[in-house]
Amino acid sequence: MSLRLGDIAPDFEQQSSDGPIRFHQWLGDSWGVLFSHPADFTPVCTTELGLTARLKDEFTKRNVKAIALSVDPVDSHTKWIHDINTTQKTIVNFPILADADRKVAELYDLIHPNASTTATVRSLFVIDPAKKIRLTITYPASTGRNFDEILRVIDSLQLTDSHSVATPGNWKDGDDVVIVPSLQDPELIRKKFPKGYTAITPYLRLTPQPNKP
Repeated sequence: MSLRLGDIAPDFEQQSSDGPIRFHQWLGDSWGVLFSHPADFTPVCTTELGLTARLKDEFTKRNVKAIALSVDPVDSHTKWIHDINTTQKTIVNFPILADADRKVAELYDLIHPNASTTATVRSLFVIDPAKKIRLTITYPASTGRNFDEILRVIDSLQLTDSHSVATPGNWKDGDDVVIVPSLQDPELIRKKFPKGYTAITPYLRLTPQPNKP
């Protein structure tokens, strides 16, 4: 099953380091970050899970729940979490799915035969409260994920969902944004963007980020 942006993230029930999880129910009205790992006790993933734990407050203020996945069983996860806590000097504060039967891996197309016939690839999904997939990224095994970028994209998605803007290249929270081309009514533009805007071209109009003072 190949998932695309805008698709509903498949629901599932699976064991985890925090007990059984029914995914959509667990997400509730939160955003979600679901990210997969080839196996427990892998070095790059150990650093990523530690980083995710340390970013708990950043995820929380964005109403985001993080959940990881590995094809190893719960008892292996428990031992791995001990290693993560010790080596990364943190406490893992989110569940790790124990996808030993690869049920979730199959639902999310995480088995890529040209990469591995048994282990999941290192994919990440951002899922909104309507359970729609809003971002997918698949990383090579040798490259750790950039969670600053994940948070940046979530900031962009949450901003652009509530305002008639898009975010330019290398945008960071607080930078100017782009008024969407579909918005052409001058009076409506003035109401939506009281701080004004700069028209670089008729289709490229920059305005201060509207949800900032």
